[in-house]
Amino acid sequence: MELFSTILILILIVSLSGVVIKMLPIQIPLPLMQILLGCILAAFGFYVEFDPELFLVLFIPPLLFADGRKTSTKDFVHNVREIVGLALVLVVITVIALGYLLYWILPNVSLAAALALAAVLSPTDAVALSGIVGKGRIEKEKMEIIEGEALMNDASGLVSLKFAVLIAIGQMEFRLFEISVSFIFVAIGGLTIGALITWIYARILRKINQLTHNDPAIQMVLLFLLPFAVYLIAEHIGFSGILAAVSAGMTVNHSGMMRNAPLNARLQSDSIWSMLTFVFNGFVFILLGIQLPKILSSTYAENETDNSIEVWQLGVIVIFIFIALMLTRFLWLLAMKHIPPLPFGKRRPLAFKSYSTRDLLISTFAGVRGAITLAGVLSIPMTIHGRYELVFIAAGTILVSLVTAVIVLPILLRGTVILDNTEKDNEILSVKGHMAEEAIVSLEKMQNNLLQDVDTGNDAGNIDSEIIHEVGSRVISSLRRRTGLKNLEEKSLEAENLERRMRLVAIGAERTALLQMKINNEVSDEVFEHLNNDLDFYEKMISEEA
Repeated sequence: MELFSTILILILIVSLSGVVIKMLPIQIPLPLMQILLGCILAAFGFYVEFDPELFLVLFIPPLLFADGRKTSTKDFVHNVREIVGLALVLVVITVIALGYLLYWILPNVSLAAALALAAVLSPTDAVALSGIVGKGRIEKEKMEIIEGEALMNDASGLVSLKFAVLIAIGQMEFRLFEISVSFIFVAIGGLTIGALITWIYARILRKINQLTHNDPAIQMVLLFLLPFAVYLIAEHIGFSGILAAVSAGMTVNHSGMMRNAPLNARLQSDSIWSMLTFVFNGFVFILLGIQLPKILSSTYAENETDNSIEVWQLGVIVIFIFIALMLTRFLWLLAMKHIPPLPFGKRRPLAFKSYSTRDLLISTFAGVRGAITLAGVLSIPMTIHGRYELVFIAAGTILVSLVTAVIVLPILLRGTVILDNTEKDNEILSVKGHMAEEAIVSLEKMQNNLLQDVDTGNDAGNIDSEIIHEVGSRVISSLRRRTGLKNLEEKSLEAENLERRMRLVAIGAERTALLQMKINNEVSDEVFEHLNNDLDFYEKMISEEA
């Protein structure tokens, strides 16, 4: 019962966090507000025991799966060199450089433990970044690279952490070549397992849909279980479960899983995943806030018996480490900006080539730290000497990176406008025009076949020829407005918007009439629910047409 009450309280706080930020006179990013609410809960004695392994299994796979679903494979492949440079090479540089720096700064902390802390500090958090800067403030191409980096460096950072911890507890020796080979093996294995299981899953779901007569509820539940399945299977085999979840999310759109799903499932999918990601993201940051007071009190308690360092010195080290992280990131971005095109493969220069100094600074401070960092550092075994120092520094770095991004990024983005969608709108018009042309050809064939049936007296010829002409002309006329002719584009949009408004008004009137019939007991509850759901789906389809 206590667990159930805890979950309900967390869901309530997540919901209220979105309301609170709208009511405040100043704009506070949602992640920071949720961390603050978590701290307030902890101040009133509310505490949730943080199990890092359970945290990683419960929250990270669905969140990364959802991010993978939203990631364009085409754009990811286009930016793969930039993403690898940040998510792999920069992580390795950060782990080595920051690890040795921490080993030099922190007394009584082994090199392996310092490398473990550096590993958990390397992953960035695109979710927290989106909550800070909002949608559309950073250019699409730059945001794609940042989000792609965040997707992949979670795995590279946690795999590095795993090796560092094994070395720290004496279960593994430091051999660079063996570790590098294992790293590549774990990463490629995770990506492969995620894609393979998703393709198999899609085929199984297709059969299940046939057996269950396309029940959308079953489809949604099984889809929700997919990221957990690929994560657990990959981890059990010895591959990266995080990369498996990312790979599964990116493969879903190409596997035909949603394309072959029933209409109701496709309509419900986006709203359900939007709700789940909002709740799960909220849980992550509220749990972070709940842990902070205990981390602080534990640091003071353990520091009383540790004469090698003072708490205020740890605070200074947090600032110093954050500066070192940002400086390392900026210098690596600057280096990639000046890297010449390779003589083989793609000769296209890296996207960073066109970055201005402001762009480099935006990309630098966009590398905020978040949930993966906290989960990673809390998973470090209690037996490692100086663990409390590592936890304090990681938690402090998360807060400093978030607060700094809140202050610095709006200043760097000042004067920039939300992306111009003209190119996207033109592409939409062009594609819709081609689709409409194909649809017109198909409808004209259908219309001719129906008229032939009328003339020959076939069974399908019971339809009146005037009705065939009337309906066919109306539908084809509507489609012709979409064919992309330059002089009809504006009129086409006006006509479609007007038609959409009229249909929405009609749906509203139908819903009112249906509700009135329900009040007057002129319709059964079952029929009311059925027709009301039909109106909801129809309204959603019309609202999203554009």
